[in-house]
Amino acid sequence: MRFSDIIVAILVVTIILLIIVPVPLGMLDFFLALNISLSLTILMLSMFVKEPLEFSVFPSILLVTTLFRLALNIRTTMSILSTGGAGEVIASFGSFVIGGNAIVGFIIFVIIMIIQFLVITKGSERVSEVAARFTLDAMPGKQMAIDADLNSGLITEADAKIRRRKIQREADFYGAMDGASKFVKGDAIAGILITMINIIAGFILGAMTMGLTIQEALSRFTLLTVGDGLVSQLPALMISVATGIVVTRAASDSNLGTDVISQLFAQSKVLYIVGITVILLGAATPLPNFPFMVIGTAVLFAGYTVQSRKKKEEIETEREEIEPEAGKDDMRRPENIMPLLQVDPIELEFGYGIIPLADPNQGGDLFDRLVMIRRQIALELGLIVPIIRLRDNIQLDANQYLIKIKGNDMAKGTIVFDHYLAMSPGSVEGEIEGIDTVEPAFGLPAKWIRADLREKAELLGYTVVDPSSVISTHLTEVIKKYSFELLSREDVKQLVENTKESNPTLVEELIPGLMALGDIQKVLSNLLSEGVSIRNLVSILEALADHARSTRDINILTEYSRQKLSKQLSKAYFPFGQAKVVTLDQTLENMLMEAIDQNENGTYLSIDPIKQQGILASLASEVRKLMQMGELPIVVTAPIVRLYFKKMAAQAIPDLIVLSYNEIESDIDIQSAGMVSI
Repeated sequence: MRFSDIIVAILVVTIILLIIVPVPLGMLDFFLALNISLSLTILMLSMFVKEPLEFSVFPSILLVTTLFRLALNIRTTMSILSTGGAGEVIASFGSFVIGGNAIVGFIIFVIIMIIQFLVITKGSERVSEVAARFTLDAMPGKQMAIDADLNSGLITEADAKIRRRKIQREADFYGAMDGASKFVKGDAIAGILITMINIIAGFILGAMTMGLTIQEALSRFTLLTVGDGLVSQLPALMISVATGIVVTRAASDSNLGTDVISQLFAQSKVLYIVGITVILLGAATPLPNFPFMVIGTAVLFAGYTVQSRKKKEEIETEREEIEPEAGKDDMRRPENIMPLLQVDPIELEFGYGIIPLADPNQGGDLFDRLVMIRRQIALELGLIVPIIRLRDNIQLDANQYLIKIKGNDMAKGTIVFDHYLAMSPGSVEGEIEGIDTVEPAFGLPAKWIRADLREKAELLGYTVVDPSSVISTHLTEVIKKYSFELLSREDVKQLVENTKESNPTLVEELIPGLMALGDIQKVLSNLLSEGVSIRNLVSILEALADHARSTRDINILTEYSRQKLSKQLSKAYFPFGQAKVVTLDQTLENMLMEAIDQNENGTYLSIDPIKQQGILASLASEVRKLMQMGELPIVVTAPIVRLYFKKMAAQAIPDLIVLSYNEIESDIDIQSAGMVSI
């Protein structure tokens, strides 16, 4: 436990004890002086903070100081009523501050109470309530703005986390202030009641038990009670003012004093008008001349000073525009070139005609769709998608867009603005007028139709999507296809650290003793290259931990990982529990096993090119037959040849799904609809 924690705990316990344990008058004077000093400190701090979160502990301090004042009220009341005295601090306030006149002191006390209760406390309470409500209402919009800046690349993930945490802290702060301000109001009411009790009870006790006359009892206890009330309410007034300053403080780069001076005296014209008006009031009316003349002259001088400073700033600005040598020097520095070397993982470039889709002010929702894409990829593939950079490119056609992965052009497409893309799901009830095109993500025939034909197309059975959906769908498919290239070692590190929070033993067993992060990255990239989700990272790491001792071959470790994910693969490719597939002839499998060779880089398939062409021709024929049956093209092989057959088949059919028998659950009904042979 830190020393500061112990001090705060001791102070809170001391306040509690102060309520029930009698203290000497000297110690009571010390606590009263401490109360005034602490309140003044809080008031000054509230004036010098730049934004409320710099004083986020204020609600808690407000509660502690309120409790401290109430404890002191109890002690001073007990002292006044029992001994007829309450120490030198209260006596000084009763005699010096109010001049020993009980009636004047009582009136001053009542005025302070009215100001605090009806003006400052009520105002602070209302502002706290409204600020809390507005802050909570603004949270969704602020979160969306952060997501938009994150997707556009204006901020990093770390910056986004900081800004989200700040939004949450603001909501917590204003919510706490809304509740804490009620304590200030209650403190003001308690002060009024305690004062009334002290005067009435003191008058009765003084006259009945202390042998004082009615006039003496009234004078003594009124002075002591009013002095006690002033000593208590002066700090309460400062705390109330501090509460009002904190909750009304807008975020700024400067403190309250700097902002007041800079903004109050910002317009020289206003100062000239005020100065002349004040001088005329002193010269042309019966009002006293001297104070108005002095104040008016000072205001005119302030206006002249502001005007001179602004002229000097304008001259300096013009000089910088005419002689921008400093800017040229900055451009010559090597540090300014370094950002140009950065290659963005994912870029979406578009022509000027697509800009409205990316501009929220024009109703564009492309930014929101990018957020959904990242979430969708994370759920489907378990991949942390990097920031998607949006850029306009004047070299592209107006309605054309280009998708880049690590600076390389991967896909492009064209949209027709103010039109919708209508695609036939296979059977429609009629034709519709439009511009023939091809859906960019899946290569399906489609038509661009006018907005007024959308309902008609949907009634005819067409699938109709807007241009933003076309772009976002195309981008999603490109990211899925090249996800294995996007997975970096830094991403793997984050994924492993996230897994370590729930499975520390597994991670510590595997890394770094059995495998390095780079090897794990290669295994995960191999899985992603065939569309296998790595979201179930625990199972993948368990498979690697089980087999990394027996082999260092990344390809073989990938196969073991796939077999560990057999339930996931079966559910993904056989959702109905049965399917027709293509298998390999036993002779072909034996030949492939014998053709597996090895070198220093790992294992590979060594096969005669003529035989390979014959195998691929037989494969294409069988896959074509399977697709004519309406089945998903899937080839099932023996575990040992799956990887090598997949690599060979990718030359002719890149997206072909190749599974091994060990990757399919036993309850899946597999029927061979064809066989690949030599």
